[in-house]
Formats: sequence, C-alpha cells, structure tokens
Amino acid sequence: MGLLVVGSIGLDDIQTPFDKIENALGGSTTYISLAASYFTAPVSIVGVVGDDFSKNHIQMLEDHHIDIEGLQIIEGGKTFRYGCKYNYDLNNRESLFTHLNVFEKFNPIIPEKNKKDKFVLLGNIAPQLQMNVLDQLNEPRFIVCDTMNFWIDGAFDDLMKVLKRVHVLIINDSEARLLSKEPNLIKAAKIITDMGPKYLIIKKGEHGALLFGDNTIFSAPAYPMENIYDPTGAGDAFAGGFTGYLHKNLELSFDNMKRAVIYGSIMASFCVEKFSTKGLENLSWLEIKNRFIEFQNLSSFD
Repeated sequence: MGLLVVGSIGLDDIQTPFDKIENALGGSTTYISLAASYFTAPVSIVGVVGDDFSKNHIQMLEDHHIDIEGLQIIEGGKTFRYGCKYNYDLNNRESLFTHLNVFEKFNPIIPEKNKKDKFVLLGNIAPQLQMNVLDQLNEPRFIVCDTMNFWIDGAFDDLMKVLKRVHVLIINDSEARLLSKEPNLIKAAKIITDMGPKYLIIKKGEHGALLFGDNTIFSAPAYPMENIYDPTGAGDAFAGGFTGYLHKNLELSFDNMKRAVIYGSIMASFCVEKFSTKGLENLSWLEIKNRFIEFQNLSSFD
C-alpha cells in the first residue's frame, strides 16, 4: 500500500537577507517526497521536468528510496523555474519570475503499479489536474490535498469538486480566510470542512498549526527556530512529514493525526535551516526523534 505524491518539480532562484542561491532544487513534489521518505518507503512521485534537470538531483531522490517511474523527462524542454526574494521577517516574499516551461502542459500520468496506492498526497497544482489524478486511481484510502490563493480565486468551482473527494486539506491561515470568506479561523474551519474534507490543517507559520476534525481542535506549537535561512518548501515538508508518518503506521485516528502534525512541523523546521532541499537531504531518524521529544517538552505542562 504505497504513498503517491503528485505536484511540481522545479529549479529555484532564492534570495534572503542572508544569502542567495540559483538553480536550486525545488517544487512541491520534491519537498513532500523527501520529508515523507524518512517515515516510509518507497514514496512514488509523478511530475515533469526538462532535459536540463540534473542527474544529480535524480540520484539524490533515488538515494532516498523515492520511486521516479512517474517522472516525465521532456527531451528538448526546460524545467519549471521560479525566483523570489524574501524580506527580513521571512514571512513575505516578492516573486521575481515564474517560467512554467514543461510544467505548463503537465499531464499527470499515473504508472499502472501506483493506481492501487491507498495514500495520495496532491501537491499544489491546478484543481483540474488534481481531479485528473484521482480519476486514475482505484479507491484510495486516504487523500491529502494542498492548494493556494491562486486556485481559490481562479478555479473555485474545480477546487470545490476536489474538496468533496479528499480526506485532509492543508492550507495556511490566509488561504483559509479566503476560501471560507470568514476572518475567524475557528468559524472558517467549520465552513471549510462542510465543503468536503473530514480533516483540516491550518498552518500559521511561526505560530504553529491547527488540526480540525471529529468535532475536536488540536493546536500544535511551532518549533522555536534560532536560524532560518530559507522558508521555501516548509509547507510542503510539513505535508510530507504529516502524511509520511500516517502512512508508516496506517492509523488514522485523531490522536495519531496529532502526532503526525508534530512530525510535519519537525520536517518543516529542518527544511528552513538550509537553502533549498539541503535541510532534508541528510537527516537521521535520531535527529527527527530528538526534535519530537523537544516538541513534547515545549508543550507539556501540569
């Protein structure tokens, strides 16, 4: 019973107040699959790149037991590229360029062996493509979905169709307010879960995350970071850690989802400590477990 991840794979130019990097590995699928790979294997990905995509990147993914059979490499094409610049608070960024390249005509084709995968994580791609993926699958047990302001504004009807078919929606606080048209996050969560998803996670950046479901709310703290170098991909790393942990033990109770949220936050905290995917490439399970214990100590009280 595999874990399937579908989304973008790209090359990023990132500027922060501390440094900058060019042609760095990026994309939602990349961060998600790397984070999930520490909990379960193999993680299968579906995405598209051009023939300018480095073989070193492919090797790194394979070294993490990530199955790349669903990776389309377009001969003569260029990989999706994105550039941005972060302000000093690292909560806001200015997009410098977006070149869709081969991603513009991305048609996710699910390998035959993955059509029976029971855990699916739909990265931040067009809702129509997310529906395309779900239509190719054979009754997945657990579907996690991400989206963004662009699709909420520009593809609302298609997004509503997707939400009726997913089990968990992961969005940030501004996206939750936009989707629900409600400023209060508690009220917004009720409105959004009425749209279809059984569970909702609202990420609040440095203020942690909220998990809603089973008429219960769980508030998870954020890991207090002393050094944040690059916030890019943190939300995707969160989704990968969350889903990877649940896939590892196949228990979908609300209590286990609370633990999964903490593991998602842990993977996001490792992600932001270095540029690009470097914070996720060479972790040990001991490092992850130790940070889980630190989370427990941070949030426990008598």
